[in-house]
Amino acid sequence: MPTKSVDLPHLRNVVLAGHAAAGKTTLAEQLLFRTGAVPRLGKVDDGTASLDFEPEEQKRHESLSLAVASLDDEGTRVTLLDTPGYADFVAEVIQGFAAADGALLVMDASGGVESGLEKAVALGRSTGRAACFFINKCDRENADPNAALDALRSSFGTKIAPLHLAIGVAESFSGYVDLVHRKAFRWDGKQETEIPIPDELAGEVDRRRDQLLEAAAEADDDVLTKYLEGEDISDPELEACLRKGVKESVLAPVLVGSATKGVGLRALLDAFVRYLPSPADEPPVKARDAKAKGDVEVPADPSGPLVVRVFKTAADPFVGRLTYLRVVSGSLHSQATVFNSTRGEEERIGQLLLLHGKEQEAVGELKAGEVGAVAKLAVTQTGDTLSSKDKPLVLDPIEFPAPTLQMAIEPQTKADLDKMGTALQRMADEEPSARVERSATGEQILVSMGEAHVAVIGERLKRKFGAAIVTKTPKVAYRETIRGKTQAHGRYKKQTGGHGMFGDVWIEIEPNPEGGVEFTHKVVGGSVPRQFFPGVEKGIRETAAEGVLAGYPLSDFRATLYDGSFHTVDSNELSFKIAASMALKKGVMECKPALLEPIMAIEVRVPEEYMGDVNRDLNTRRGRVLGMDTIGDGLQVVQAQVPQSELFSYATELRSLTHGRGTFTANVDHYEEVPGHVAEKVIEAHRKDAEATGAHGGH
Repeated sequence: MPTKSVDLPHLRNVVLAGHAAAGKTTLAEQLLFRTGAVPRLGKVDDGTASLDFEPEEQKRHESLSLAVASLDDEGTRVTLLDTPGYADFVAEVIQGFAAADGALLVMDASGGVESGLEKAVALGRSTGRAACFFINKCDRENADPNAALDALRSSFGTKIAPLHLAIGVAESFSGYVDLVHRKAFRWDGKQETEIPIPDELAGEVDRRRDQLLEAAAEADDDVLTKYLEGEDISDPELEACLRKGVKESVLAPVLVGSATKGVGLRALLDAFVRYLPSPADEPPVKARDAKAKGDVEVPADPSGPLVVRVFKTAADPFVGRLTYLRVVSGSLHSQATVFNSTRGEEERIGQLLLLHGKEQEAVGELKAGEVGAVAKLAVTQTGDTLSSKDKPLVLDPIEFPAPTLQMAIEPQTKADLDKMGTALQRMADEEPSARVERSATGEQILVSMGEAHVAVIGERLKRKFGAAIVTKTPKVAYRETIRGKTQAHGRYKKQTGGHGMFGDVWIEIEPNPEGGVEFTHKVVGGSVPRQFFPGVEKGIRETAAEGVLAGYPLSDFRATLYDGSFHTVDSNELSFKIAASMALKKGVMECKPALLEPIMAIEVRVPEEYMGDVNRDLNTRRGRVLGMDTIGDGLQVVQAQVPQSELFSYATELRSLTHGRGTFTANVDHYEEVPGHVAEKVIEAHRKDAEATGAHGGH
């Protein structure tokens, strides 16, 4: 395990990203094992991988969280940030990119360019990360590394630079040709040995090397001139172009191999060191000086001002909160006091840790460019910047996509109820792409990235904090209103021993264009004494809150008390409250009552080829498409209005409709009358509920 600090040029922080099941974790495990960073080779399918150490990951045999581990390769420390490929856990991928200088984008040789890979490439572009591709699983059934390479070039253009040409496909895959140095390597079951380039590949080697030269020459004008004039380009010139081109993101080299067999791993480690940037190669990071109120540029320098990016928080029931850090500038020491410049508060740093998957190793300091962790910070959260009080520098926060799948959650038992508040709060610390909110119907709503995300959050709440939850589809926040005007009479009379109860009101009910519930009175001649007006108003407002038609709040009406009668002994505020409630219930049913539903303004982003399917699907959800725009990269934006009741499962369905490529955002825009056939179902469901509650001794 790498322990001693290394200088900036000998650091590589590499995020592994790509589609689910491309073999990222297996690849990382092999690299760690082959360099002696872990004593045994873990396997994802056996639940023994050192990077998939959470019980939920071991059960599902897939990564759900970002995991960090370092290896030492001939004096260079490579820190691997292994990310999940499943779309629900994209926040973990974003965190990985926030801590890395370079990206290794992993592709399954039999899968084509899938949505997880596209998203990783887009993230790399938006964060300016240098990238290499690794075509993995070249030995599996249906694998065709050459076809995979062509798919990359057709998706991402000629900046895709083949470094390797695979020898054989699927079961016959046995090695690769290094196109830079024109050497071939065969896997003999134990190791790679150099062999002559197979004769039958000579033509293909020339063609692919030309693609490599074309991409590399873009990085250097002199080399480009040589290439265009057909002059020979030497290996060192090509190497220099590749290094410069990768660093400046004008090209991305492609390597091939098989993580399970260990083919191509030596070449991959060489490529990390040779082509991917060290923190010293990266441009300075922009930060805001909270004191001087201006922007400054912060280069990676161990003796510079302290700037630390917090890129992930994990809630651990034993260690407490574990905070993942990347030191951007300066040096961070164990037991130091630092300043959280995002929140304006001091923070005491405990023992600093290097991460090796689940294992942690105590270190005295972390210098610029290094990635590590610290436990039990009091106020610090994901995205915060730690610096010094005399020079408080703040980095831009990390942007996470808004969650879109809504589920109502309840505690499973009374015991869970007591733990649920704290558990949800701790969960929110480590889940930047989930949130809990109270809905208009009074339910607790968990908003997440998808169904798998909900399931994992549920399992973690139970395992880590002992709070078991049950989930269900949320209730729609319908409203009731009236379309007509009427006068209604409510009379409540009850005689018991001693004083009786007596209240008698006439109320005019009409729509209120101003919205909300308005109560007025124009009683003439004291037919209802003034002291009973509050009782009447209370009766109106409480009944409106409970709803008359289907148990949803009644609004946008005006109720005017204009007449009634009273009894000098038996009348009181309560009897007038009951009389007003009776009048409102009767009157509403004569005023053409209607049910309103929330209409969401939604924006759907999809690749062009799915537009027809998406629009057809929106129509089946009673949606209205308002407009469509092209926003580049082959993406279209659809603006539409869709009833909320049709959107609860949309996050999942849009994903399956667009093979994981579509995303959307939604906000409540306005309320509209519910179509008759839908309203009937809602009213009938309320009637059955009311009967069931009544049968169980309800009100």
